[in-house]
Amino acid sequence: MKIIKTIAELRSHLAVFKRPAFVPTMGNLHAGHLALVRQAKPLGDVLAVSIFVNRLQFLPHEDFDTYPRTWEADCQALEAAGCDVVFAPSEQELYPEPQGFKIHPPTELADLLEGHFRPGFFVGVCTVVMKLFACVQPGVAVFGQKDYQQLMVIRRMVQQFALPIDVQGAPTLRAADGLALSSRNNYLSPADRGEAVHLSKSLQAMAQALRDGASDITALEQQAQHDLTERGWQPDYLTVRRRHDLQSPANSDLANLVQNNGLVVLGAARIGNTRLIDNLEV
Repeated sequence: MKIIKTIAELRSHLAVFKRPAFVPTMGNLHAGHLALVRQAKPLGDVLAVSIFVNRLQFLPHEDFDTYPRTWEADCQALEAAGCDVVFAPSEQELYPEPQGFKIHPPTELADLLEGHFRPGFFVGVCTVVMKLFACVQPGVAVFGQKDYQQLMVIRRMVQQFALPIDVQGAPTLRAADGLALSSRNNYLSPADRGEAVHLSKSLQAMAQALRDGASDITALEQQAQHDLTERGWQPDYLTVRRRHDLQSPANSDLANLVQNNGLVVLGAARIGNTRLIDNLEV
């Protein structure tokens, strides 16, 4: 496995390959990341993984400075998973001057859910992903479905810019109790870790209610948020959306959408000092 820290060296090294596969990460890797790596490995003739904590997608009060950085463990795990190239640029390398040109995704997709509670988040995500795509020039890139809205935003960006990149989603990997794997799980206290599974349980209950014929979305969402709040959580949203555009469906459309696998339930909530997100397709 080769470790590369400059764009020039990366381009030189990858020039001989026809179809690089790419997995962008912010490091602090867990089994979910490694599942992305293993999914991407057979899709190209070389596999590159980036490790870069992207300042542009953190709000001023968020955890950029304290975001876990586990370089040595990450490299060992990537090598064992079959990674060929680790691209680990410094901030100075990737942003040698203030990034004045940025990608602003359409508001109807990016300013709801995560974009509503984390203003500017998807501008930061799209900008760094576009720049990493320019550096790696992959034929295929793999992203986790746990970040459901992010995957949709990136797919639309690639489509609208006619980038020759096949964006693939990878299923959410979960702990034995159902908690979606996330780097931020490391922030959970032992007590909060035991409680954290109730976010996924709430989404499962919402999904089952929809399959059982629930016909009032507002009541379903309010009940789910109430139940989590009663357990000591601070929910940002627990919501039912259409898969294809993340807009709220009409109550009259629910039965048809459930029958045709057209819904997704998404949640974001804080337990203790840790904000977790999850989703479940219906």
